[in-house]
Amino acid sequence: MIYPKNAVDKLGYTDIKALIKEKCLSEAAKEMVDKIQPQVKLELIDRYLRQANEFKNLLQNDAALPVDHIYPIKAIIEKAKVEGAFLFEDEFYRILLSLRTVYAIIRYFNEREQQYPNLELLFEHLPIEKSIVRSIEQVIDERGKMKDNASRLLLEITQQISKSEQEARKRIDSIYKQAQQNGWTADGSLTIRDGRLCIPILAENKRKIKGLIHDESATGQTAYIEPEEVFHLNNKVRDLEFERRREVIRILTDLTSTLRPHVPLLLAYHGLLTKLDFVRAKALFALDIDAEMPELSKEAEIRLVNAKHPLLTLSARQEGHQAVVPLNLKIDAIDRVLLVSGPNAGGKSVCMKTVGLLQLMFQSGLLIPCDPTSKLGLFKQVFADIGDDQSIDSDLSTYSAHLSKMKHFTQFASARTLVLIDEFGTGTDPQFGGPIAEAVLEVLNKKEIRGVITTHYSNLKVFASNTSGIENASMLFDNEQMKPLYILQTGKPGSSYAFEIAQNIGLPKEVLHLAKQKIGVQQKKVDTLLVDLEREKKEIYDTKTAISLREKELLNQQSEVKELQTYLDENRHNLLKEAKEEARQIIKNANKLVENTISEIKQAKADKEKTKDLRVGLQRASDSLKEKPKEQAKAAPVVASDEPIEIGDWVRIVETGNEAQVIEIAKNNLILALGDLRTVVKKNKVEKLRGKEKAKAVKKSRPISAESVADFHPEVDVRGMRTEDALQRIETVLDRAVMIGYPSLKIIHGKGDGILRRFIRDYLRKYNQVSRFEDEHADRGGDGITYAYLD
Repeated sequence: MIYPKNAVDKLGYTDIKALIKEKCLSEAAKEMVDKIQPQVKLELIDRYLRQANEFKNLLQNDAALPVDHIYPIKAIIEKAKVEGAFLFEDEFYRILLSLRTVYAIIRYFNEREQQYPNLELLFEHLPIEKSIVRSIEQVIDERGKMKDNASRLLLEITQQISKSEQEARKRIDSIYKQAQQNGWTADGSLTIRDGRLCIPILAENKRKIKGLIHDESATGQTAYIEPEEVFHLNNKVRDLEFERRREVIRILTDLTSTLRPHVPLLLAYHGLLTKLDFVRAKALFALDIDAEMPELSKEAEIRLVNAKHPLLTLSARQEGHQAVVPLNLKIDAIDRVLLVSGPNAGGKSVCMKTVGLLQLMFQSGLLIPCDPTSKLGLFKQVFADIGDDQSIDSDLSTYSAHLSKMKHFTQFASARTLVLIDEFGTGTDPQFGGPIAEAVLEVLNKKEIRGVITTHYSNLKVFASNTSGIENASMLFDNEQMKPLYILQTGKPGSSYAFEIAQNIGLPKEVLHLAKQKIGVQQKKVDTLLVDLEREKKEIYDTKTAISLREKELLNQQSEVKELQTYLDENRHNLLKEAKEEARQIIKNANKLVENTISEIKQAKADKEKTKDLRVGLQRASDSLKEKPKEQAKAAPVVASDEPIEIGDWVRIVETGNEAQVIEIAKNNLILALGDLRTVVKKNKVEKLRGKEKAKAVKKSRPISAESVADFHPEVDVRGMRTEDALQRIETVLDRAVMIGYPSLKIIHGKGDGILRRFIRDYLRKYNQVSRFEDEHADRGGDGITYAYLD
């Protein structure tokens, strides 16, 4: 599938496998990693991806999987298959721990039935045979040693050994103490010689104790004697130990025979542990590189969204570098081949290798670092021409090696082939290498291959622009700061920026001048056109970004206005309800007061003085009702002028009563926006608006529409104007640029004596929103044009 074979190394596929192997717990799983290969069956790839994705989710969101004991038990199980063979205690102990791990894993997934359906397929229909564990546990203890009561005979032998050892020890201690009292012993205590407990006796006294001399000291002054009485007891212990060993072997042989019928099941358990360890390693690596599962497609297509090279991502993270710039591209039945051009060290090769590596990882069932909305299809072949493959043994030069690969590509490529070529056509005279590369590209395009090809050849860029199925693309380059942006942009070729980079490095001007004279006029025009296109495209991109930000702000403002309107409607309803209730109460009280007054007048029989007093009381009650709303209005809470004011708040200017929004705070001064105008006011000269007042102010304010941003032209021509008129014109355009958040402004003032240029730049220095300014490129106006960049 992959041609040539060393392409897997050059794309970084081998390094990926090595990193996954480091995550494995068992050797068997590492062997599985070594066998990873790209697959061509969609169902198989889908299953592998889903298993890795489910395990990744398990690691992130669920309790830890019990995989504490994963041992290489396959060789032990194979040994148990042999009739008459027996396993040792430590081997049974490994099997016991592995079985406990297997049963814990099966219980873990049974408790989460259907939560991880693809992982459950690994042990589908695999039973839990507890009788195996019970059989081993009856014989082997928790230290991996045989239990003393594994059989009745073993227990009896063990007890006899213990009793004999105690008796021998007691007897030798008695003899040793007696020898010490007689002064026969040498310095030291009882010691072991030839596996026997001996007494250190001075050489001149060795005949005084009957026994067997096992050793002497280096000087010959001390003899190590096993007393005759103890010798017989130790022999008895030795005989019992041999008897115990025979019984142990008999028990182990019987246990192995019990285990033998379950060998197929034990091998299945081993396979489960190995596969889980393998999938776990893939999931852990996926977490390291922030990998996701992309969408699968039956077609030969690639759509990468925010994709990153996994090895670059890990390297940048380890070295503390800035984050890797994500890659976005599309290869389908319409745009089958991307011809990527641009400056050296601009990221062309990384782009191509990222596509190849992620495709190989995807078809190998590995999650890849990209957005889940990415979509990848199937390729039956991956052809790659990367780097220098010259060979002394085969008598191949660099270019011959390239041509040898091109021959294979043109013969065997198909619509299901992914072709990756780095620096297409290089290695020979460009006058001939360019046409040959173009011819090869034409043949490959007729075969409808998919691929990514990087080049500097102009004839290939022209061919791509005039040929269906091939799409020009370029790596963006900041020609002002002279540094690559590592962003892929499709639709147009890129300049190599050879002269710009050479000038930035510091190549002498006379060398650059001579070089420009030597290249063709037409080629120079093409390269200049590419540079201009790239600048214009970047300006359009910046404009779109500014518009998107403004649209987002507008949506937020609309949402805020809607919330305020809802708040006002609810308050209005409540206030009307309260007002009606209050009015009803007032009328009720008034009616009651009038009725009482009439009643009292009648009782006083129209007495003038009494009637007058009652009328005064009635008038006083009426006046109190009139004054009540005024008192309530005065009692309404007023926001204190010293309340903290932040950017975005609405305020009222005390002196004029105008309402404005705070756009900047400088110490005790506020910069306010009144529509399209800006003004500066002291903090103590405004009062903050809230509630209804703020809602009214927002509603009255005229929001900036996305259309006005799009209609804005970031260029002002002041040539021939008086200084005062020119500055006024620039201020108007600059204010609007600041208001809509536009990133830059182009000011055409001409060269002349440089007076107007100096006044304009002095003015720009005083403008806080201008971060920097610079001349236009020498080929496009030089110091007759100023670019002003805004914060």
